[in-house]
Amino acid sequence: MNTPLISITIDQREPYFPGETLLGEYQIDGARTEDLLAVELSVLWYTEGKGDEDLGVHFFERQNQETTFGESLGTMRRFSTVLPWSPLSYQGWLVKIVWCVRVRVFLRGGKDFFEELRFQLGMVPQPPALAMAAVSPEDLEGGSDAEDDTPS
Repeated sequence: MNTPLISITIDQREPYFPGETLLGEYQIDGARTEDLLAVELSVLWYTEGKGDEDLGVHFFERQNQETTFGESLGTMRRFSTVLPWSPLSYQGWLVKIVWCVRVRVFLRGGKDFFEELRFQLGMVPQPPALAMAAVSPEDLEGGSDAEDDTPS
């Protein structure tokens, strides 16, 4: 059984804005159709950084043998979805909101593989670099363990 090669492309118009249509396509090579149990396509967001991770699925489509595997997966499959109003992509210092298109392949025997392609939704300003350099993570968490050497 070969490892499937997953490729994803989206129309490169970044950043995308809420209400716009995201168009793309994906392709799976290197796996025989009879080895596939299911293929899932998702357009989703998730958080990275400190604290609990959150995830939201905006668009989801699952294919299996009974639905659409009849033809070769080596051909490009198109998808589209209208993007939501929130949450917008964000590249903060402590937390990031990441949007992506993810294709996940489930093989007979229990193995699964995925590939994702990130994109930007919206134009949230980045945190100022100077402010980031002046504040340490300990300052944001309520102080540091360093001794205060200020004379009293």
